[in-house]
Amino acid sequence: MKPILSTFVLLALVLLSSSLLHTTMAADSSFCDSKCAVRCSKAGRQDRCLKYCGICCRDCNCVPSGTYGNKDECPCYRDKKNSKGGPKCP
Repeated sequence: MKPILSTFVLLALVLLSSSLLHTTMAADSSFCDSKCAVRCSKAGRQDRCLKYCGICCRDCNCVPSGTYGNKDECPCYRDKKNSKGGPKCP
């Protein structure tokens, strides 16, 4: 019984630490800053792009790759809407 219980506890700790590490990394401003810098590198209005990308990154913990499109990589980022119903995230 003890080996099964200790295996279960160890597995639970690994899963918990993994999810906390991912959340911490995504919430880290340098994570969002670097991802949004790439995402907004070709934007006409970089200040606005960086602002909204940062908001979306902090909320969704991800930023799609590239400078345009690829929003299917991050459904939360893709589905965020502004007050007028348009896409919020660049």
